[in-house]
Amino acid sequence: MTAKLGLDPAKVIEARELARRAGEPVTRMARTHTTVSIERAVLRLAGLDGADADGMPWVNRLTDAVREAAGLEHGVALPAWDAMLAGGHPDLRALAEQAAAGQVKFRIPDGRDAVAAREAAARSVQAGLAKIDAQRALRARMITDIADPPKPWIYLIVATGDIYEDIPQAQAAAREGADVIAVIRSTGQSLLDYVPEGATREGYAGTYATRENFRLMRAALDDVSRELGRYVRLTNYASGLCMPESAALAGLERLDLMLNDCMYGIIFRDINPVRTFIDQRFSRQVHARAGIVINTGEDNYLTTADAVGAAHTVVVSQLLNEYFAREAGLEDWQLGLGHAFEINPAVPDSFLLELAHAQLVRELFPDAPLKYMPPTKHMTGNVFAGYLLDAFFNLCGFMTGQSILLVGMMTEGIHTPFLADRDLALENVRYVRQAAGRLGESFRPEPDGFVARRARLVLDEAVDLLRRICAGGLLQAIADGTFGVTKRPPAGGRGLDGVIERAGGYFNPAIVALEGGV
Repeated sequence: MTAKLGLDPAKVIEARELARRAGEPVTRMARTHTTVSIERAVLRLAGLDGADADGMPWVNRLTDAVREAAGLEHGVALPAWDAMLAGGHPDLRALAEQAAAGQVKFRIPDGRDAVAAREAAARSVQAGLAKIDAQRALRARMITDIADPPKPWIYLIVATGDIYEDIPQAQAAAREGADVIAVIRSTGQSLLDYVPEGATREGYAGTYATRENFRLMRAALDDVSRELGRYVRLTNYASGLCMPESAALAGLERLDLMLNDCMYGIIFRDINPVRTFIDQRFSRQVHARAGIVINTGEDNYLTTADAVGAAHTVVVSQLLNEYFAREAGLEDWQLGLGHAFEINPAVPDSFLLELAHAQLVRELFPDAPLKYMPPTKHMTGNVFAGYLLDAFFNLCGFMTGQSILLVGMMTEGIHTPFLADRDLALENVRYVRQAAGRLGESFRPEPDGFVARRARLVLDEAVDLLRRICAGGLLQAIADGTFGVTKRPPAGGRGLDGVIERAGGYFNPAIVALEGGV
């Protein structure tokens, strides 16, 4: 894209280099550790599904049994497939049932037994990855056969709590112009250390993310895609304590985008930082294989911190998310980096500030499908002012070439928006697109004017912050409340007990395949 802000190329290079230096220690930690969710994801890729009579997934039961008997330092694959071969169990489901009943002995095999276990595990996991590959190929064929909507993609939320209510709402939203449907996850699911099973009809402020719910919604959107003649994308969440498993299930059921941020779960859900960084690397490796676009969560920082004073922390987080994503194998077209239109409208020149921030992000990440979030923090309940503010957001998005626009609702500050509110919001988008969709072609801020100077200042502040993070460490920066104000120490939060340091000889057939490109 055409540069408009006069950014110093050397400063941009320095920012990326500093982000790499800040992120590398975390990457080394992720390479030397595993988690219970990563090991459960291996079992899911190998085909283990379902739950016991209490609703606890068999992947949890089997992983827990292996950990108790043999530990997970060598991974779940070696002891699980060794026990399956030695005991003559027909499949992982039978092994899990027997293990839950205390009727299986697990060990770390060696010699020929270890070779046999590795080969059997690799074959099973490869079958799961082959399914992910097939789903990626199917997506590409559907986009070719139907059509791919032009950017910006219009992104709309459904969140009834009942998958069978979500489906008609999602299809209606697509018919009204939505290109991406986000099924909001039930409040608190990120804190569950298991993935619920089956189709669900009860959820608070959202619908449980389960494999069956993924399957049902993807099938419904396939139907409406064919009806409308354009491919409608589906997104959900790969975050919280089951990030790796959610990523695997998303790949198996052909989700197209996943909310996946390197720090969101730490800051806003109090998930342990170490657990989060380890889990997010594996989840992004799966996303890379599945052709899934990640959506990061920098917009959330501005709901707790001042959108002007903390603008540079958004850029720092985006640079870190870019580094972690690329290191895990994601390509630039998969980096749906997030930011938001959250400056207090009472601030003088607020729209110019928003333009500066949005254009800065666009120029820093020219090939990324940026996801732009609408105003929420300053939606007061005045629906007329809210509708106007959303129009300004839409205008800023079109002017600065954002890739994914989450539709703002004028009743955001009052209640969960009604269907009529959504229709009005989509009408707002359509009007701005038709009236000013090409305005960005003529948008040229003065080289030393307010917008360009503000953008360069934010980049300078981001570089200064990255230097400080490199000096003190990323985990310490998070503990100090650098992002989103909230302080999260490395040993705090939920999920640290699910982190395991890898032993020599650790074996994970999924990681071997994902990193080897097999």
